[in-house]
Amino acid sequence: MKEYLKIKIFNITIERLFLNGGQTLYMVGWSLLIGTLIGLALALILVICRKGGLAEHPVLYNIVSFYINIVRSIPFVILLVTLMPLTRAVVGTTIGSTAALVPLVIYISPYLARLIENSLLEVTPGILEAAQAMGANLWQVIRYFLIPETLGSIILALTTGTIGLLGASAMAGYVGGGGVGDLALTYGYEKMNTPLMILTVVILVVLVQLLQLTGNRIAGKLRQHR
Repeated sequence: MKEYLKIKIFNITIERLFLNGGQTLYMVGWSLLIGTLIGLALALILVICRKGGLAEHPVLYNIVSFYINIVRSIPFVILLVTLMPLTRAVVGTTIGSTAALVPLVIYISPYLARLIENSLLEVTPGILEAAQAMGANLWQVIRYFLIPETLGSIILALTTGTIGLLGASAMAGYVGGGGVGDLALTYGYEKMNTPLMILTVVILVVLVQLLQLTGNRIAGKLRQHR
């Protein structure tokens, strides 16, 4: 098995390919999980606290909306460099896949918040009004009506966010974050290894296609069971 891992493809061992691929999955997986939780919370605030929402709160709505707009307006590469002091304070280093999680989470959570907000706004106001008329409190409306009604749409939003996150994780390789981006830069571009660069592009394309296909199928099944 160890000898198999030492086999080279385009001057790169299979072991290196697995290592960098695993780093990408690590960065995307954890940042997506944390970013989804934060993004969902932000989206709920935007939907609930907006004018005409279930619990109007203009100040909180404007603060959250302003924060989201600021973060989304900053290109990820610039955000990556700007957040280095924060990354060092939280993780203790700015190099490595774990360090890349900090800027990735801060980048993806506002992005997902807007996508999830659009999904939540698809719910017909009459459904929420009927829920309140039956005596449901705010949490019950969210838990049993708002989220279930839009779960299929939220899955599609998360799929779109995951694809964007995959591209951002590749850029994290620029500052030593590892992953497929580091493979393309360090072992491909800097060593003029064009075949390896093409291989990384193919890997990313395949991952995007699989993610989109999976997201579409899950969303379709959820909508059928509504």
